[in-house]
Amino acid sequence: MTKLSTILDHIDSGAMLLPEFQRGYVWNRDQVRGLMRSLYLGYPVGSLLVWETEVDPEAVRGVTANVSGTRALLLDGQQRITSLYGVMRGRPPAFFEGDATAFTGLHFNVETEVFEFYTATKMRGDSRWVDVSRLFTEGLRAALSTFDPSAPGTDMIAVMERLTKLHAIQERDFHEEKITGRDKTVDVVVDIFNRVNSGGTKLSKGDLALANICAEWPEARGIMRGHLARWEEMGFSFSLDWLLRCVTAVATGRAFFSALEEVSPQQFRDALDAAVDYIGKFLDTVSGRLGLDHDRVLMGRYAVPVVCRLLHLNGGDFDDARHRDRVLYWYVHAALWGRHSGSTETMLAQDYAAVQDDGVDGLIRVLEQWRGGALTVRPVDFSGSTMGSRFYPMLYLLTRVGQAQDFGSGLPLRKEMLGRLTSLQVHHIFPKALLKQHYNRRQVNAVANFCFLTQDTNLKIGKREPREYFAEVEQRNPGALASQWIPLDPALREVERYEDFLSERTRLLADAANRFLDELREGRSEAAESVALGRVAVVEEEDTERDARAAQLDALVEELAALGCAAPQRNVEIADPSDGRPLAVAEAYWPDGLQTGQDDPVVLELDPEEADEAALEGLGYRVFTSADALLEYARRRNAKAAGETESAPPAGAGAADGGADPEILAAFDEALNSVCDRTWAETGYRPTYFRKMLNERGALATAKLLLSKPTISDGFVKLWELGRPDLTVEAVVLSHPAYAKLFTPEELETARRRVRDLL
Repeated sequence: MTKLSTILDHIDSGAMLLPEFQRGYVWNRDQVRGLMRSLYLGYPVGSLLVWETEVDPEAVRGVTANVSGTRALLLDGQQRITSLYGVMRGRPPAFFEGDATAFTGLHFNVETEVFEFYTATKMRGDSRWVDVSRLFTEGLRAALSTFDPSAPGTDMIAVMERLTKLHAIQERDFHEEKITGRDKTVDVVVDIFNRVNSGGTKLSKGDLALANICAEWPEARGIMRGHLARWEEMGFSFSLDWLLRCVTAVATGRAFFSALEEVSPQQFRDALDAAVDYIGKFLDTVSGRLGLDHDRVLMGRYAVPVVCRLLHLNGGDFDDARHRDRVLYWYVHAALWGRHSGSTETMLAQDYAAVQDDGVDGLIRVLEQWRGGALTVRPVDFSGSTMGSRFYPMLYLLTRVGQAQDFGSGLPLRKEMLGRLTSLQVHHIFPKALLKQHYNRRQVNAVANFCFLTQDTNLKIGKREPREYFAEVEQRNPGALASQWIPLDPALREVERYEDFLSERTRLLADAANRFLDELREGRSEAAESVALGRVAVVEEEDTERDARAAQLDALVEELAALGCAAPQRNVEIADPSDGRPLAVAEAYWPDGLQTGQDDPVVLELDPEEADEAALEGLGYRVFTSADALLEYARRRNAKAAGETESAPPAGAGAADGGADPEILAAFDEALNSVCDRTWAETGYRPTYFRKMLNERGALATAKLLLSKPTISDGFVKLWELGRPDLTVEAVVLSHPAYAKLFTPEELETARRRVRDLL
């Protein structure tokens, strides 16, 4: 048993360190609150697992002094000890990697004995809230100095008892399990780590492989991260596992990371250098030859290890332009059909064998067999929606490699032709404002309704109807519409014929795709030896018709971030691992869980009828079809971590409000309806969203939630401008004494001040 204060001293002295293979700090504030609550109440919080071994200073994280000899490397307990160190020392430990705000500003209420993080509206001027870090860094006397013993209701004896109890946490004994012995190699230790860490952040196969490499070449992870950072600056985002797969392909020609066990540190260094060169050549090739010049359109990135293997076997380069184009033909088709989307290692193993035996011809043959015949793009393949569709990059590719012209200038959309107008935007051919009253969201955002224009042209066209601006484009720049695969039949420019327009344009796009891909395969493209395509910037469309769903997703991501959740991928396709077919185009996707490495993958799919929900769940994804349901899950999850009951009130207005006054509910509902088009549209919210919240949470919980949102408070100002200040949520709630009693004095004063300012 070791006292917590002693463990923290060991971290200060460098006697306890973090091994390089450990991932960073991922806890959120509720987990920190839950840990402190458990310690304060004397609950068990688990033991620690440490590895006592001779250490190389470069094989551990955060060393600032000369460390040698036997040290304790913290294996299981990193999140807990890092949290406690951060709270009790008021700063993160030297080995820290993560977000320090997760443990910064923790306060303890000596009256209610609860832990919360600092908020000015609740805690400023209230001596009941004690800064926990100050208590531990400056001592009891400093904490007690903030109290006024003469203040009404102050029980100084209780205050002293509770602060003393909290301060005594540092004397809590922690049980330490120790791993010792020369036979405990890194791979053995990592295996032990994964077995005992069933509830925490697990190490992937790539982490394990890299741990073995770092044991003999400690700089490996840092050097690899440097390469990833350089590619990030170029606009391409890759993971450490992805780079490791490329290195494994070069070093071993095998798909499994375990093959690296046979690779010496020098061989790994050489393979890393070679893989980085091959990746650079590949990125230059797909950018210059295919126009795939930024992360959103770089499809099929797990085909890149295969290209690295091919280049390695081919002496480091393509034979000639024809050979390069045949490799690109294979790459595009592998990406379009999700060849490496699921069972990555199985497919990579097959492809490595094919390229070993027969180069790119072998790769094409295996891909055709996997697809059950010829590799052909069909019109239906372009029927997907949103930029998450795998055929969105294909549309961009065709735009860049062909002679697609800007509608405004008539210039081809190539950097060397555009001059200063090098920023492109996605243009909705039929504007969303025109379609949304007649067609569903999927149809409105169909890939076949997209084209690319310069930012200047896109702004000038704005929300005009095709029947109006198509005629102008044809008059000023004949051929521009056809160059973007736009049907020329005037009848298809009417909104009533929109579905027919989509059908015809998907046919034109499929024909164009097959022609170009066939040219790549035969090595006879007229552009094969042309000047390489320069990079262009694709900027976010200035969407004045931003719909409620997009705004709701933005708000959801913001609220989840406040709960300590990771940022999701947006509009991303999820494929079946067995055959590569799309299972969903998720609005948001957390591949490593809401907290990295601590959850199952999470999928938010707001159009469940367009996704194979059963297949997703069967593959281990946690699927949500409602933003509210996902947010509620995250709140309950955090409430459990904090040792509290559910954070949201029970469903139903009556349950949440204790019998709400019907007049107040009616006034609240009227207020929401009165700002349907003018106020909530500006903030991105719709009354249906709030009515649902009202029904599920009740007026009180809804009002309290809205009080915390500055964007919604801005909406209340709009109510004043509309001449209805009496219907702001603050005014409604404050007008009823029963509700006013349930707010804290600080919340009431803030609300009253807002209402006074309005009036």
